[in-house]
Amino acid sequence: MTIILVCLLIAALMPILAKVPLAVAMNKEPGGYDNCYPREQLKNLTGFGARAAAAHANCFEALILFAPGALAVIATQSTGHLAEYSAILFIAARIGYLCAYWFNLHALRSILWAIGYLASLALIWLAIP
Repeated sequence: MTIILVCLLIAALMPILAKVPLAVAMNKEPGGYDNCYPREQLKNLTGFGARAAAAHANCFEALILFAPGALAVIATQSTGHLAEYSAILFIAARIGYLCAYWFNLHALRSILWAIGYLASLALIWLAIP
């Protein structure tokens, strides 16, 4: 269960970690980082900045499925090795996903997204009695 909770913590922190490259890209824009209207500034990003923004947003989207799956296996006491491996696989896939997004490796990014998605679904499946 500890491994799953650690993975849940990492997944919850991932949007913040993904914000770092985005903030760097935003800071490189003319006028620097616009802390008054950051969402407006996001709309004008291109290239790496736009990919960093999309990767950041997707961290929140992925958390929506992973968190209930992780909590479901904990609540149903289904925290066996397969659940732990699924949680670890999710985190590994998401880290790879972020890197693939930042470096514009679109095919790899899609594969890693699918792996992370399936790992989240596996957690939910494992929680079903």
